[in-house]
Amino acid sequence: MGYPDDVRYTAEHEWARLENGIITIGVTSYATEQLGDVVFVELPETGARLEALKTFGVIEAVKTVSDLFAPVSGEVIERNGALTDNPAIVNQDPFGEGWILRLKPSDPAEYVKLMSSVDYERHVEEQHA
Repeated sequence: MGYPDDVRYTAEHEWARLENGIITIGVTSYATEQLGDVVFVELPETGARLEALKTFGVIEAVKTVSDLFAPVSGEVIERNGALTDNPAIVNQDPFGEGWILRLKPSDPAEYVKLMSSVDYERHVEEQHA
């Protein structure tokens, strides 16, 4: 299994993509496989301030409910409204249309500290060892 090189990863299976000073956040394909069919995503309001590695919402699937953790600190500037009507987009396209939030980061250095795709793949493999 591969993971996109243009994003950074957390140990909790969230990803972050930096584009034009804005960070898009989602959950990894590994996370969606572990969760099963996503049926609901609870998100913070636009303008909310997130703290790196703290919970910011919940993702609910047929199998389980799991907290979502912010990869970096910042202000929520956009939520993926499509998830309200069709949360399964997270399963279908976790690194694309299934994104969860967009943030204006408060400390861009936090992004650099996240795992690369190679590190994340190793992390996933170690969880199954």
